[in-house]
Amino acid sequence: MSMANEQTAVFGGGCFWCVEAAFNRLTGVKSAVSGYMGGHVDNPSYRQVCNGDTGHVEVVQVTFDPGQISYRGLLEVFFALHDPTTVNRQGNDVGEQYRSVIYYASPEQEQEAEETIAALNAAKAFPEPIVTTVEPAAKFYPAEDYHQLYYDNNATQPYCQFVIAPKLHKFEKKFGEKMRA
Repeated sequence: MSMANEQTAVFGGGCFWCVEAAFNRLTGVKSAVSGYMGGHVDNPSYRQVCNGDTGHVEVVQVTFDPGQISYRGLLEVFFALHDPTTVNRQGNDVGEQYRSVIYYASPEQEQEAEETIAALNAAKAFPEPIVTTVEPAAKFYPAEDYHQLYYDNNATQPYCQFVIAPKLHKFEKKFGEKMRA
């Protein structure tokens, strides 16, 4: 249940380990939980989602204090964290489960997401048009425990070193003033 100073946003931008690691470092974010949304199977497992059989997307559910960071601020971070111009792909991660999607929890979130995409496209912020979809939030299934805080708990693993760490470095350079002290 959300309190007045707490809202929820859900983003899919490739591997949830990358997205979750960045959002968990932002001031105003109370939690960022890796999970699955948008599919047709109840309680999907990571293996099922990775096989592409469930229709789910790897997402991060972000609980935030809008008095400290706005939804639009979260959108700015989201679009900086991944390539929103590729369909069903982020780097070497290929499949519907890695697609770029914003799941909105309210008409206001839907409108802000659509306006942000339109503004980024108008400004030609990316070399190609944004393909991120904006869809109503569905049931969120938290990923297995070992996926939570994956980068923080596994920073020396090759995927973390070669994929997540460079993204976090870029993120820290761009959003340093928005990061927790």
